[in-house]
Amino acid sequence: MAEAQKNLTREEVAKNNTEESLWCIIDHQVYDLTDFVDAHPGGSVVLNQVGGQDATQAFFNLHRYEVLEKYESLRIGTLKDEKPEVVVRPAGGLSPVPYAEPAWLTPQFKSPYYNETHRSLRAALRKFVDLYVTPEAQEKENDGTYISQKLVDRMAETNILAMRLGPGEHIHNRTLIGNVPGEKFDYFHDMLVAQELSRASARGFQDGNLSGLMISLTAVRQWLKNKPLREKVTEECLSGKKYMCLAITEAFAGSDVAGLRTTATKTPDGKHYIINGTKKWITNGMFSDYFVTGCRTEKGFSVILIPRGEGVETKRIKTSYSTAAATAFIEFSNVKVPVDHLLGEEHNGFIVIMSNFNHERWSMTAAVVRWMRTVTEECLKWSHQRIVFGKPLITQPVIRAKLAAMIQRTEATQAWLEHITYQMNNMSYAQQSKLLGGPIGLLKAYSTRCAHEVADDAVNIFGGRGLTQSGMGKIVEGFHRGYKFDAILGGTEEILSDLGVRQAMKQMPNAKL
Repeated sequence: MAEAQKNLTREEVAKNNTEESLWCIIDHQVYDLTDFVDAHPGGSVVLNQVGGQDATQAFFNLHRYEVLEKYESLRIGTLKDEKPEVVVRPAGGLSPVPYAEPAWLTPQFKSPYYNETHRSLRAALRKFVDLYVTPEAQEKENDGTYISQKLVDRMAETNILAMRLGPGEHIHNRTLIGNVPGEKFDYFHDMLVAQELSRASARGFQDGNLSGLMISLTAVRQWLKNKPLREKVTEECLSGKKYMCLAITEAFAGSDVAGLRTTATKTPDGKHYIINGTKKWITNGMFSDYFVTGCRTEKGFSVILIPRGEGVETKRIKTSYSTAAATAFIEFSNVKVPVDHLLGEEHNGFIVIMSNFNHERWSMTAAVVRWMRTVTEECLKWSHQRIVFGKPLITQPVIRAKLAAMIQRTEATQAWLEHITYQMNNMSYAQQSKLLGGPIGLLKAYSTRCAHEVADDAVNIFGGRGLTQSGMGKIVEGFHRGYKFDAILGGTEEILSDLGVRQAMKQMPNAKL
């Protein structure tokens, strides 16, 4: 790179148009492709066609900017008296693309919901995601391996693992990333954590990034009466030493939680449960050390914390997204667990699961909205740089109509999410459980319906690239393939929509109106 700062003229570049010396110009920068021709993934012909020329339009018609960053070593100089025009978002920075960020992050709009602690946490968290999460997320999404202990340790040290559980005593007396006191951490901070982590744009790894911990340790914190055990398990998990997952769904029972067949039978001395049964599609099940498990007991339904040990076997399930999620089939065969591992009241575990679902569904919605915003940004960028029929794609009215619909769905869902989040900030856990199950269910179902439309429009805007797992359309392809997980996990759209209406029915006045 000693010559990288050399000033060159377009005339000098034009002379280097042969196989012996092949240069080209991209965004006012000069690249020497001579030794790269044979290694070019797209073949040598396309490079020979741009030898000595300005290939900026051709390049951005095919590639993302990060390709230039990947091959920075090929850059030998800059054109004399010319400056690069491409705007590059620095690590942790905001995107300049319209609607790429929520309105409260843009200088021209205001919001009553956010203060400086939210801004500080978001900025620090985005930089952390850009530097550490995204590179690993992309790697693991491709090779299907599980999250590294190194990344888990980083998140534990910065208290990101603690933030995943939402506000509460577990986060007090901690200094969070961005120098935010744990006591000030509210549900808007919580929402930012969900949204910023999802910006790694790897749906399988997104779940593999300890989402099982987020939806299970919350239940342990709220419902496990054995305080020493509760604190022990919390410390192990928030320090990254142990992992946990929520094991409710079975082959015979998904959204129909009441149909579970896994049994927990007390021993004659009443000191232990013997667990037998299976669980299916359990996120993070492959590497978890603890399983918060729904079981059928003598007089009803109970939730029990089961440590991995004798009689617990896990097998990997391959789904539409990456095996980085560690999705598992679990078999419990005569697993012996002390009765003090019970969450809540025996035979009354339904309330444990239903109240715990609120935070899970709300968090999933936050991530879905961020995904929609990211995909909308991708479509806005692509439609401006893709040339068709001699003009940018954005000049087509039908494309602008699709973009308008994508923006509308994203902004409407974000606004509803912020409204629900504000209610959460002003309600106790008991009030949330009683009043927000229906609204959160309706919000989640609505968000994934919007995601369905956004994914469909995005693929049509990108064409064949929207079906390709690399290159310009890889984020769109990943969203189109992965958004359905949010429509199914945590309760299907149909079940949640019905839940919302049924909860509203309970509040209908008896008198005829």
